[in-house]
Amino acid sequence: MIWLRLAYANLRLSPLTSLVNVLLMALGTASIVLLLLASFQLSQALSRDARGVDLVLGAKGSPVQLILSSVYHSDIPPGNIEQNHADRWAKDPRVKTAVPLALGDSYRGQRIVGTTAAYADLYDAELSDGRLWNAPMEAVAGAAAAESAGLSVGSRFAGAHGIVDQSSAGADHHASQPYRVVGTLKPTGTVIDRLILTSLQSVWSLHSEHTDAGATVSAARQKNESGHHDDHAETHDDHEDGHEHGHDHNQPEEDSASAHSSGHDHHAEDDHSQEITAMLLQYKSPMAAISLPRQINAGPHLQAAAPAMEISRILQLVGIGIDGLQAFAWVLIITAALSVFSALYGSLRARRGDLAMLRCLGATRPELLQVLLLEGLILSGLGVLFGFLIGHGVMELLGYWLSNARGLRLTGLTWAPPETLLLPGLFIVGAVAAAIPAVQAYRTDVARTLANS
Repeated sequence: MIWLRLAYANLRLSPLTSLVNVLLMALGTASIVLLLLASFQLSQALSRDARGVDLVLGAKGSPVQLILSSVYHSDIPPGNIEQNHADRWAKDPRVKTAVPLALGDSYRGQRIVGTTAAYADLYDAELSDGRLWNAPMEAVAGAAAAESAGLSVGSRFAGAHGIVDQSSAGADHHASQPYRVVGTLKPTGTVIDRLILTSLQSVWSLHSEHTDAGATVSAARQKNESGHHDDHAETHDDHEDGHEHGHDHNQPEEDSASAHSSGHDHHAEDDHSQEITAMLLQYKSPMAAISLPRQINAGPHLQAAAPAMEISRILQLVGIGIDGLQAFAWVLIITAALSVFSALYGSLRARRGDLAMLRCLGATRPELLQVLLLEGLILSGLGVLFGFLIGHGVMELLGYWLSNARGLRLTGLTWAPPETLLLPGLFIVGAVAAAIPAVQAYRTDVARTLANS
């Protein structure tokens, strides 16, 4: 205890130098802690959100975009697919579960997802209030979505096209067909917390209404623009093409039948299949992963993307940036260690006479070595302690901001497994920085030092 007090007293002799050393070590430590927490929680969140999803069917395009939009709901889908094309693979004997998704609308930045009750089962979601939907235009809000959008059982709201702020100018509302919230879900820590779930029929009904209205407006505009010209053309045709009109009336059956057939085919094509955005599949056995994606991708209509494979690609890309930032953080720590070494070495040269007097008073060489090592460990220890506190504090603030702005939940109130190895490693760095000055103090020649004083 006496040597610890002596080491602390020596550091207080140069408070500014000691403070700079502690801050350098704290900044390097906080940087690494922040990166470890972010990378660990990000990889955990990606894996957690994709659990239970072995394969995603969607429109041809980027597989990463398909995964980001359909599994993580953080991107725009590459397009829609016909449900009958997806159902063909959903009924494949190698598939255990198939969950359709229909996207396109949102409410106050929270995505509205048309799906089935099986989607909630993927994430073991449980109701906190109300019930699941059982009719069109009924909705169930995830925990975060309900809190962010101010929804509760009995609330009514109108969706908007795209992922937009409902209060923004130009937001396209479905005011004529509002949703009614019939239930809310308990927090799961997964992507379903940020979603508003409803039936496929609800999404199809809204989009059908929008398409019909758009077609009516377009036809009206076209009629208004061309009506005057058509009137003149009709008059001109009546005067010059009477014979041809008479000839046309002699062939009504063929033309009428052809027109009827064409209209019937078009109607049948429209009703052939409803569109969905994607379908999430679970395999019955791991062997399905070998053949099923290859067969789906060989077809003309769909692509199949495996979340596990795309997650590894995303983490690999993110990991390159994280590795670079970690290298920079280690540079800060090495700089802090050199600063500790410089401070202790300078202190040793200034205190040679004091150390020699301690030897004369009965202090042994190991005790002098212990004092210098304690000084280095105090500096590095304080730096590591403040670094961990700063790193976890900044991560908590960053997580709070991201959860509000991006729906990504990160927290500083957790401990990443890599931190367990980082903690002793940083103390070792501090001990090595103090080792050389401590060894020189150990080798101090008392007689020569006193003679030169």
